[in-house]
Amino acid sequence: EFGEFYTINTNYFLQSNLRMLTDVAENTPNTMTADAEGSMFLPPLTNFTFGSKEPQYEKDPSVPARFQRLRKEFNQWGMRHTSEALLLLHEHNLAHVLLLQLGTTFFKLPGGEVAPGADPKESLKTSLTKLLCKENGPPIDWEVKDVVCQWWRPGFDPPQYPYIPPHVSSPKECRTIYLVDLPHSATFAVPRNYRLVAAPLFELYDNSTSYGPVISSLPQLISRYNPVYT
Repeated sequence: EFGEFYTINTNYFLQSNLRMLTDVAENTPNTMTADAEGSMFLPPLTNFTFGSKEPQYEKDPSVPARFQRLRKEFNQWGMRHTSEALLLLHEHNLAHVLLLQLGTTFFKLPGGEVAPGADPKESLKTSLTKLLCKENGPPIDWEVKDVVCQWWRPGFDPPQYPYIPPHVSSPKECRTIYLVDLPHSATFAVPRNYRLVAAPLFELYDNSTSYGPVISSLPQLISRYNPVYT
């Protein structure tokens, strides 16, 4: 689509910036593990109960404020890492993804930012417990497994891609989505300003208008797994 000239220039850029790309790769989680071609275990939706707890608000009051903070923290710490969870269950043997809904049109995967120097998987477990567990109840044993995908934010603005664009030498954010096995049953406590929704794969597939490019790509990405309905 871009023609031979673009391809040649891309190769030149990658060769001249090999050291930068290697440094980025060494500081991001591996996208495949030994179990990447294995099974994913989906418990039934009916095994879970849902309660509520005090609201949990976003760190930033607006989208511009979010990117202002990203710019400030990038200057201090470098690229931001975010860990998010792909939580799967089933209803009548149809796979569903658990999403947090804020307002009427915004959906996101549960997770959060990784503090500088923190372990991404442990950080994700902490974020999931804070978001979805009772404040004084027993924590859920989150089993963080494979990296499903990574998305990169080139600048201090909304666009993001499932690769590092060739003209970008310093990505500003890396979003890593992990497959996380749920226990066979559990009770979720959801902040009152959110809704926890179970969206079937057929609703998400190719539906970037409603869910954005990241969530709508998940049905394709997990097709390499063998679903086991428990």
